[in-house]
Amino acid sequence: MSTPATPPAPTPPPLPYSPAYPIRTARLDLRPVTADDFPAIHAYQRLPEVCRYLYWGPLDEAGSRTSVATKSTRTTLRASGDVLQLAVLVRGTGTLVGDVTFVLTSQAHRQGGIGYVFHPDHSGHGYATEASRALLKLGFEELGLHRIQAELDGRNTASARLLERLGMRREGHLRENEFLDGEWTDEVIYALLAREWRAQQQ
Repeated sequence: MSTPATPPAPTPPPLPYSPAYPIRTARLDLRPVTADDFPAIHAYQRLPEVCRYLYWGPLDEAGSRTSVATKSTRTTLRASGDVLQLAVLVRGTGTLVGDVTFVLTSQAHRQGGIGYVFHPDHSGHGYATEASRALLKLGFEELGLHRIQAELDGRNTASARLLERLGMRREGHLRENEFLDGEWTDEVIYALLAREWRAQQQ
């Protein structure tokens, strides 16, 4: 009986890495956050319904200014754990509708993660799905990642539907895994593999 061949070690993504900004989709531009984005970002960071399933907020003006300042520095991936945080603008109007996050979770294991926060006034247009798909493309096609993951509060059914539209698979449901807003809540994990992404593109 022959011994199965050992698969080759994964090739780590090339670092440092900065996307060619803006990242353009059919309708959107994803670009680094700037100080001028404060009014638009604070407009949704201050809303309780936006922050309901997140680890922060609602934020006052000072909190949002700190958040915007931090986001504006996150434009390049240099090592595992680094983050890109990008403003999402509708190209036709220049309206900032939300921001998205891409995390290089592990360079060695070619793992990444995505996240998103959008103003509810702009829901129903598919902007979050379109912007998140751009992050998946960045991770799989630009960085050569093997797996991209997203985590969400188990009560956030709207976010779960978005991830399912992206073709991500529900991999785990951690019961009462986190203590948020005075109660124990579940965490749900979705993920997509590079070969599944490639199959989607055919």
